Order: sequence, then C-alpha cells, then structure tokens
Amino acid sequence: MDGKYKSYSEYNPSGIDWLAEIPKHWDTSKLRYLFDFGKGLSITKEHLQDEGVPCVSYGEIHSKYGFEVDPLKNPLKCVDTKYLESSPNALLKFGDMVFADTSEDIDGSGNFTQLIGDTPTFAGYHTIIARPYDRESNRFFAYLFDSQEFRTQIRHAVKGVKVFSITQAILRGLGVWLPSHQERTNIANFLDHETAKIDTLIEEQKTLIRLLQEKRQAVISHAVTKGLNPDVLLKDSGVEWLGQVPGHWDIPKLQYVTRRIGDGLHATPQYEDNTGFYFVNGNNLVNGRIFIGSSAKEVPETEYRKHYIELDDNSVLLSINGTVGNVALYSGERIILGKSAAYINCRKTVKPNYLMLYLQTSHLKRYFDLEVTGTTIFNLSLNSIRQMKVCMPPDKEQVEITAYCQAQNEKYRNLIGEANKQIELMQERRTALISAAVTGKIDVRDWVVPAHPCAHDIAASLHGTPDAPQKEQSPKAVQTP
Repeated sequence: MDGKYKSYSEYNPSGIDWLAEIPKHWDTSKLRYLFDFGKGLSITKEHLQDEGVPCVSYGEIHSKYGFEVDPLKNPLKCVDTKYLESSPNALLKFGDMVFADTSEDIDGSGNFTQLIGDTPTFAGYHTIIARPYDRESNRFFAYLFDSQEFRTQIRHAVKGVKVFSITQAILRGLGVWLPSHQERTNIANFLDHETAKIDTLIEEQKTLIRLLQEKRQAVISHAVTKGLNPDVLLKDSGVEWLGQVPGHWDIPKLQYVTRRIGDGLHATPQYEDNTGFYFVNGNNLVNGRIFIGSSAKEVPETEYRKHYIELDDNSVLLSINGTVGNVALYSGERIILGKSAAYINCRKTVKPNYLMLYLQTSHLKRYFDLEVTGTTIFNLSLNSIRQMKVCMPPDKEQVEITAYCQAQNEKYRNLIGEANKQIELMQERRTALISAAVTGKIDVRDWVVPAHPCAHDIAASLHGTPDAPQKEQSPKAVQTP
C-alpha cells in the first residue's frame, strides 16, 4: 500500500466478480436498484446541427468527452428544439451518466460521460442513459464506473466480435459496492482534487509535446530551405511561399529534376488473401514509410503485374487525396498504388531523402494549401506537383542537410517519447488511484483539502501506485530546447 494512504482495518470478500474484497462495513448491490435507465434520441448524424439544444452522442463519448462533459466548455453539436416537446425522456439532468452502447474494440466497452453542467442537454444516438436515484452520490458513481474493476465486469459481459454492444440489461445486472453516503462524498471530493492535479500535469506534458513538434518542424524547414551555413548569402526565390534561399542554390520546377511523376490506379482491383501483393493508398504513407496495415488489401499477382508502376530506391510517394502531404520512400514493397497516392521518380540531381524532407517543410504545407481543391475532401493535382518549385542545393549539401535533419528528427523523437512516457505514467497513476479509492483499498474518510498543494509532491508520487509501494522518484523533466 502506498505510504501516503492508510487502509481500512477490516475487509470481507465482496462476492462480486473481479473484485476480491471490500471494507467490512460496505454493502453490495446491483445497478438495477440504484439507477433508472433510458435511451438517447433515435436520430442519425443528419439530425445534428450547429444551433439548438446540445446533444452528446456515442462519438463524443469515445473520442472527445469521456468521463464528463459540460456544454458550456465542451463544444457539442445540437438538435432541433422540437425534441424538448417530443422526447423529454432523452433530456439529461446534472449528474446523469451516458454510456455509448457500441464500441469498435473491447477496451472501449463501458465508455461513458457524466453531465456536469445545468445546460439542457440531450443524450444522442447509440447511447444509454443512467440516472442515479441518489443524486447526491452521482459523482461517486462516476468514479466507480471509471474504475478498472467495474470496467472489467462490462468487458466480460458485452457481446460482439467486430462491434461490441452493451445493453440496458447488461448494465442492470452489474454488481456495485456501496460505502456509506458520507464516504461516497469523501471519496468523490478526494478524487476530484487528486485527479485534477494529475490532469494538469498531463496537459503540461501535452503542451510540451506540441512545442517540441513545432520546434522540430521549424528546425528541419529552416535547414532544408536555408541550408546549414548561417553566414550564407541569400537571394529572393521569386516564390512567395518559399521566401529567400541560399544564393548558389537552383530553384527549378520539380518536373525538371525528376524522371516521372504520376498517380496510382483509378479503379478498384480484384482482391485475394495471402498473396503478399498489396493495394495501398495515401493513408498507407506513415512516418516516411509505406505502412502495410489492415487498410492495405492483398491482390492477386496477376493484378500486381497488370497495374505495376516502375518504382525504385529513388522513388518518393506523396498522398494527394484526403490527407495531402504524407510522404514515404519506396523500399521494394510489392504494391499497386491507388489514386490517392502520387509517385515521384527522382533523377540523380535530387536525392530522394532530401526531397522527402523538402515535401514535409512548412513552406510546402503552405504551397499545398494554396493548390488543393475541394471543400470536404482535398485533392492535389499532378500538375501542381510538377510545377512546384524545389530548392536544389549541390549534391554534397543535400547529403549534409539530410544527415543533419535525420539527427534532429531522432533528437526530438526521443524528447517527445520521454514526454509521452510521463503521460502514460500519470494516466496509470490516475487509474490506480481511482480504483484504490472507490474499492476501499485506501481509506480517505479523514482526508481534507491540503492548504497549499505542492506540484512537486504530485509529480514525485507518480512512480508509485496505491497497490505497489516503491521508492518514489520525481519524473525526469523534459525541457524545450
């Protein structure tokens, strides 16, 4: 047990699956006796609009506002005010919980959010409403629903293979454990305070990651378009989005330093499993490589031979439809390209690694923004790629710039990785603290809000958990260069 917290004096077996024991004086029950259940509006995405009554649907629960939502702080789509008259049972009150009734993975089963504002708000499509009879305990129940022990019950009860569904019947049959009413309040207050501190540290790390990503982008963009010599004489490129470049660099159009520029297949090939030949699109270009994931379907060898495009180690791939600007180097994969990816076969005058870096600069992002067409789905034409101006240092400088940028990329990747580790550590601590408090592993009946909470104490505790005592160390700080 973490030395910061004490345990209860006596425990009994809980009689609930996935929860070994609870404090002796706690009770157990089923959700059917503690909650009234209902369903959200029977609507689709087409019924959502920018004005009206806020509405929280399963999409927001899964990806945006898990655990809690306040329409005054969290932007929500709305529905027509007519639903206030026709569907009052789908209207939420402060403290109500809303479960997403489907999930694409088992870990998302049981995802929910709690309304913490007084703004009239509807539960939307694919949701189940859980209204506590004991309104004063609503915050305790939110933390209980967020505990690992409760979530494990749900994951073993849901049905499905590719889509996992939760029903009102499943929720009604789940077991829960109940401290006294005063303890419920103490636990909720304790967790509100402690998780808020952890959440603040998590947000600080996320801000740091954003700053590191921006710094990495700026460093690489500067190297690729200005070179590595700070004293070099610059000239006006004559290209508004490019600005000044070193005076001895050429600035040709891309079509003059490449052998061929084209796009992929404008049709759907036949598919066949277990062939080792793949059909890939722009979304398969990830972090400079061709990612053969679940979205890359296999095709027969005959289809590959029929639609093969000549690619080699000097070929750079660029996404040009939907998400524009993802790049990758071709490295021998047996693929058919789809129409949302373009290929650029380089001549010896431009190194493919250098060109890939150039295509990722902030300058080229501005060019893409100027050239793309479409409103909901963006498209970059092959003509825009061919006419694009390219910074062309001498061969030796291209090699030096590429090596420098690769080293900088690795440096920032390590810093960002360290920050992500800290976030994972804090999230683990948050999860462990919630489970420990709501299951009675720690006794917070005497807890009071500290007069002057110390952020260092919070950070120092993050290497321990309520269940696993160990020598505590403050997490390594990650500083912005």
